[in-house]
Formats: sequence, C-alpha cells, structure tokens
Amino acid sequence: MKMSNDKRIYWTVTIIAMALIVLPSYFAPREYLTETIRRMEFPAYFGLELDILKIVGAILILVPVIPSMFKEWSYVGFGILLLSASLAHWLIDGPVKGIAPLVPFAVLSTSYYYFRKLIYAR
Repeated sequence: MKMSNDKRIYWTVTIIAMALIVLPSYFAPREYLTETIRRMEFPAYFGLELDILKIVGAILILVPVIPSMFKEWSYVGFGILLLSASLAHWLIDGPVKGIAPLVPFAVLSTSYYYFRKLIYAR
C-alpha cells in the first residue's frame, strides 16, 4: 500500500519533533543539564521526571496502535513543556535562550496539524 503525501510529511516531521525534544536530554552534557535545573531553581529530581515523561510521550505519539486520545494528551504535554521552557529560559537566561524551545514547538505544531488532518481523513 502506497503512503500518502500527508502521511509521509506527518511521519517525517513527527520523528524530527521527537528527536528535537527527547535527544538533548541524552546528548547534552549532564553537568550542563543539572546546572540549568539548579539555576532555574527547580528541584533536583525534575530532570529525571522530564526524561521519563519525554520518553513516555514520544512512545505514545510514535506507536501507531496507541489510541488517538493518548496521542492528543502527549501533544498537549509536549506543548506545555516547550512553552514553559521558553518562558523559563527567557526569564532566567534572556530572550535569545528563550527562543530556542520555540523551534521544536513549531515542528511539534506541524506534526500535530498533520496528525489531526490524517485523523479527520479516516
């Protein structure tokens, strides 16, 4: 069966979004991440909590057999995460650092647009 153009765009953008959101936790130096959490005055366990929830959210979005309702909530969670990160970095580190989380947010929004488009096409 041939994959539609919309489905191809959805999967490409979704994989990029998940990579932009999840992978920095594993490839950025741990000291940098720990220091950022400390500087923003979040509790020390917050990094672990984010790591776990990012993995769960990515699985929910990427596994095709997961019901749409769970995918929707994962999109919401990632949206809140990225907008909150943008605000926190903006206030603590300045506007330039605050813009960085908006890049994966834009990619995530595109993924969500195509997700909804494909859901309604059924």
